[in-house]
Amino acid sequence: MDSLLPKALESAVVLDVQNIACGGRHAALVTKQGEVFSWGEESGGRLGHGVDSDVLQPKLIDALSNTNIELVACGEYHTCAVTLSGDLYTWGDGTYNFGLLGHGNEVSHWVPKRVNGPLEGIHVSSISCGPWHTAVVTSAGQLFTFGDGTFGVLGHGDQNSVSIPREVESLKGLRTVRAACGVWHTAAVVEVMVGNSSSSNCSSGKLFTWGDGDKGRLGHGDKEAKLVPTCVAALVEPNFCQVACGHSLTVALTTSGHVYTMGSPVYGQLGNPQADGKVPTRVEGKLSKSFVEEISCGAYHVAVLTSRTEVYTWGKGANGRLGHGNVDDKNSPTLVEALKDKQVKSIACGTNFTAAICLHKWASGVDQSMCSGCRLPFNFKRKRHNCYNCGLVFCHACSSKKCLKASMAPNPNKPYRVCDNCFNRLRKAIETDASSQSSVSRRGSINHGTNEFVDKDDKLDSRSRAQLARFSPMESFKQGESRSKKNKKLEFNSSRVSPVPNGGSQRGALNISKSFNPVFGSSKKFFSASVPGSRIVSRATSPISRRPSPPRSTTPTPTLGGLTSPKIVVDDAKRTNDGLNQEVTRLRAQVENLTRKTQLQEVELERTTKQLKEAIAIAEEETAKCKAAKEVIKSLTAQLKDMAERLPVGATRNIKSPSFTSFGSSPPSNDASSVSLERPNGQIVYQEPDSNVSSGQLLSNGSNTTNNRSTSHTKQGHSEPATKSGGRTKESEPRNESEWVEQDEPGVYITLTSLPGGAKDLKRVRFSRKRFSEKQAEQWWAENRARVYEQYNVRTIDKSSVGVGSEDLAH
Repeated sequence: MDSLLPKALESAVVLDVQNIACGGRHAALVTKQGEVFSWGEESGGRLGHGVDSDVLQPKLIDALSNTNIELVACGEYHTCAVTLSGDLYTWGDGTYNFGLLGHGNEVSHWVPKRVNGPLEGIHVSSISCGPWHTAVVTSAGQLFTFGDGTFGVLGHGDQNSVSIPREVESLKGLRTVRAACGVWHTAAVVEVMVGNSSSSNCSSGKLFTWGDGDKGRLGHGDKEAKLVPTCVAALVEPNFCQVACGHSLTVALTTSGHVYTMGSPVYGQLGNPQADGKVPTRVEGKLSKSFVEEISCGAYHVAVLTSRTEVYTWGKGANGRLGHGNVDDKNSPTLVEALKDKQVKSIACGTNFTAAICLHKWASGVDQSMCSGCRLPFNFKRKRHNCYNCGLVFCHACSSKKCLKASMAPNPNKPYRVCDNCFNRLRKAIETDASSQSSVSRRGSINHGTNEFVDKDDKLDSRSRAQLARFSPMESFKQGESRSKKNKKLEFNSSRVSPVPNGGSQRGALNISKSFNPVFGSSKKFFSASVPGSRIVSRATSPISRRPSPPRSTTPTPTLGGLTSPKIVVDDAKRTNDGLNQEVTRLRAQVENLTRKTQLQEVELERTTKQLKEAIAIAEEETAKCKAAKEVIKSLTAQLKDMAERLPVGATRNIKSPSFTSFGSSPPSNDASSVSLERPNGQIVYQEPDSNVSSGQLLSNGSNTTNNRSTSHTKQGHSEPATKSGGRTKESEPRNESEWVEQDEPGVYITLTSLPGGAKDLKRVRFSRKRFSEKQAEQWWAENRARVYEQYNVRTIDKSSVGVGSEDLAH
């Protein structure tokens, strides 16, 4: 439920808050003792408690309990803390936000972890957290940034993300005082030397901004992004000391107490109704006569604290973040009336809420005419008394108790008057501390100091005794007190306490009284036990006031309320064990879930690695093939050039014809006997020369041919498809209808051409590589050549000049 007005933070312990930081849906504070408390919605470990559960009230971060923390800062998904010695600790969601924690990896941390690397040995003075990046200022004036670098928000001159702190190079040699992180922009106050002469030089805080310049949030008068810190030229005169950033807003405070804003004017967050946000504007209105000491900025609202401890807010009013009792937007500074009588020490803004630290002060008797507890008016008999913890005025009946460690007590080691509500809270805090200390310091003496309850007829078994021995005296006290409220507490007769010598079965024995007990009825009993003297002395330090035991045995005595019945103790132990077992079961389920996710990721990684290896192997194989193909092409080119040089001019023209080069085959030799080609279908082809040979190829009968006929035959031979079925094949072109193919025997195909006058000519002979090798083909042709000429009635020439050489075969 939204809170439209400021209200006190509810806490189970008394908090003396020194510093507070607010994020998107969580907050953290530091006490004067250096302890860190956090609460809110848990997401990715940003609360630092190590468990995935929301926390409704401030809870101590145990991992930092032994560390003295000075200040904290909260982002949307992570939290930072700086120790008194200047060490930086971060925790939160680092899985989906690159480098957000500054540890150099993308691992989420559910408990605080110290940031080392470049920051090791360097004293950190201030810290600022944005949703996606972080800025760190050291005591030496260095500025370090890390996280998502989109829009150059880190100031390193590029848009690269950085997972470990990296110093901003452009600000080296200058002293950075403060830094603030927005969503996609960053601002810093940097001391710059001003003055013309060496004697008049002095440092002045100037405002530098960088990152996304949309909507004028950088104050440079344009919308250009800046990759490195750039001084705001419009604000070179004022001397700045503080800066804060919102989503599309930058707020700066000068040493003279003036506030300047720049950015989007939506929701009135600039604090000036006439401002358009293009250039920085000074906030006037009700702040014109006030000296502002501190500024803070949320997503779309601003809060300032003046020297008179007054708080002014303006901007977006949704969720009651302005503290005016409504959700209206304010376009000018408006006083928060609810904090008018408070001594506000500090303010802090989250994304959509605001927090203020107020000092304790005494409530004047004139301010209140009635008791703050019972609401009865004061008079001569009903005197006014102040509570030393909350400062309010109470009557004697409502503030009759005293307690140690009151927040406004002059001496925290002495008890002072407090109201009933503060007494209960202080007592719980003291009991919690005492129980945690006693569980450590008295661990060795608990078993010896625990009483053994023995009934008249029955005795506790060993299991019950073991469980009873686990309880500390303070835990027994609290359990007995809670049971007394339900009228189930056993009563103790203090007059029966008597020292019993150690040893034997008499140690810790119980004296059983059969007198009537109105609480339990006539059949019930109550017990009196002997308590070792050391335990009685140790209980005297309890914060609960001790009263002498009355003589009546039926009067309850809270001092020894821890001596409860065995059944109650066993039941409490069972409940405790059940709770621990449930916690262990839940943690085991989380471990199994994480293990399963890890195994799935390992399988995916192995599969991806295998695919990568296969792709590399295929690439290597293709590379090898490509190299081999290049070598073959280079070799064939060399052979072609050599053939062209050796052949006559006419033959060279034939070799370079498109019909030959289209197949990429081996060039024909200058031998006139035959031509061999390697076809794509894996067949060896022998082309028999006819009477129309080029003038450069002389046959045995000395006849010459024309170049055109030879070229025509070459085109026909290369364009004809290879067939295995034998028979006659017609070509697709009309001019090749005079050619046909005859299958002489399996694997041997003869191409014939009809000549004018009815004669036939042998075009070529093809052999299948499945049935013939090169030598077998040569041998077959030598043996069957005459038969082929005679069988197919081929026009004969001098056969002695026709032969097949090994250099003519396709390789």
